[in-house]
Parts: sequence; C-alpha cells; structure tokens
Amino acid sequence: MRHVIALDVGGTGMKAALAGPGGELLHQARRATGRERGPEAVVAGILDFAAELRAYGADRFGEPARAAGVAVPGIVDAEQGVAVYAANLGWRDVPLRALLGERLGSVPVALGHDVRTGGLAEGRIGAGRGADRFLFVPLGTGIAGAIGIDGRVEAGAHGFAGEIGHVVVRPGGIACPCGQRGCLERFASASAVSQAWARACGDPAADAADCAKAVESGDARALAVWQDAVDALADGLVAALTLLDPRVLIIGGGLAEAGETLFTPLRDAVRRRVTFQKLPEIVPAALGDTAGCLGAGLMAWDLLGTAATAPGTTATTSTTATPPEVTT
Repeated sequence: MRHVIALDVGGTGMKAALAGPGGELLHQARRATGRERGPEAVVAGILDFAAELRAYGADRFGEPARAAGVAVPGIVDAEQGVAVYAANLGWRDVPLRALLGERLGSVPVALGHDVRTGGLAEGRIGAGRGADRFLFVPLGTGIAGAIGIDGRVEAGAHGFAGEIGHVVVRPGGIACPCGQRGCLERFASASAVSQAWARACGDPAADAADCAKAVESGDARALAVWQDAVDALADGLVAALTLLDPRVLIIGGGLAEAGETLFTPLRDAVRRRVTFQKLPEIVPAALGDTAGCLGAGLMAWDLLGTAATAPGTTATTSTTATPPEVTT
C-alpha cells in the first residue's frame, strides 16, 4: 500500500506515523526525544526512528515509504530544509531535510514548523475543512498561530507568520521572554492561566484544568482569573481577524480542552469587540495531538503532487499492531 512517513517532534517526545494517500494514519508510534543527552542525540533519535518506520512500512505494506514529512518546534527554514533553532531541543542550523533524505534512501522530505504543520491538518482535513481562509490558534505553554489560505499555510517572508502570542494586548504588562511586555501568551496561554490560578487559590500545583473545573463550580476567584484570560485572548484574536479576515477561527491546545467553559465566554467576548469586521465561526480543533503527524503526512504527499483532501476522508486513525522495535 502506498504510504509516507510522518514525524512530529516535540520538546519531550516524538509522535510518528505511516500515512496513507487519504491522509489517514495507518500506523502510529511514540518515543522520547532523549533531549537530556544533547541535541546530537535528538537528531540521531529522529533519524533512527524514521529508519525504523521505513523498515516497518516496507515489511507491513510491501513497499517502502514514498516520501517523509517532519514537523519540528522553534525557528524553521522550510525552503532550505533547516531546523534553525529550538531552545527546548538545544539545536541550531540542523540540515534535517538532507539528513533524513540520506537516511531514508533519497526519498523526498518536507520540513515544517510544528504549529503550521498542525494547522495545515486542521485546515485541510480537520475543523477548518472546506474553508478557504482560516486561523488556527493552539493555546498551550505559549500561543502561536497558523494562517491558512486555500489549502496551504502561510509562513511569511522570514518564517514568522502567525506569531499571535507576541501581539501586545496589555501594554506595559508582564515581561515576556521575547523582550516585550504584555504579550498575549503571558495572559491567555494554558501556562499563564495555570500560574494565575495557582496564585489565586494558594496551591502552587494547581493548573489551568483545575481552574476550569473551579469555574464550572462557580468559584468567584476562578471566574475572575478565567475572564481575564478570555478578555486578553479576545483582544488578540480581534486584532488578528481584523488583519486576516478568516472564515473560520480554530482554537486548539490544552486550554481548549475546557470545551464550552472556554468557547461560550470567548465567542461572547469576541462578538462584543467586533464592529465592522465579519465575525468568523469560532470552533474547537478536531484532531487533537494527532494534528502534527497528520500535517506532516500531508506535507509529504504534497511533495509527490498528491494532496490528501479526498472527499470522505476522515481524521480518525487506524492503528496497526506496533512492533517492539518502534515504540518505547
């Protein structure tokens, strides 16, 4: 069966898959990045993982993978195939596309930014499917964004498009590691809500999920923390939709797992702020933590001139038995 290799490399773990021509995941596996052993070990682990997947696919489906796609965090030069910088992995200027291509027998390899890759999947086969313009915003440790236009994701002239987390929404506010003060992600990311709720409730172990539960129970302190985050997020999103005019606004990441506890007040807050702008549909992400692998697979198929957008394709996954040598 025709398939490609898809890799989603995170700060602590890697998710991998063999993806079919309709974008479906035929086989999935995970392992740690091994970042505690240094950046060279991380790169070696990626190459080994990809090679094992290639061998497994050749054995399971009777032919090797035709291409590969890999999503990585940090600064990415997708055109040159270089992982420029990732603070959480400790690497700089890694020619990952060339290294993977060589290890995999000279198959074509696509390299992409993790958020933009996940956004590609959400826009093409997930929550934004069928929309000509979308904005994907995952709310996790930080906040990033992916700008979708006609089935592709815009990287920008220098690879920084979509960095909505560093839009200043509270001038003079909390200092951000980027060098500014008052950035959106310092107020509305899952980590920001966790920190604010831990201070408010006096429990240093409390997190955003705990805050959401307290909101649902009517806790006044939690409601105040939550509303502050929602208001900041709405301010940032309205700035983005004023500039980009998306048809669909897709919210993902850990904070979105709160469901309507987040989406009901967020839709209200955005609605109150728009004037002349057209209000987009605001929806939760549909693909969860498989978005990165799905997007990497889509990038790989695109290299072959086969965009995985076939009618009837679903985002559900089919997982085959995982051999011991592929998983950890």
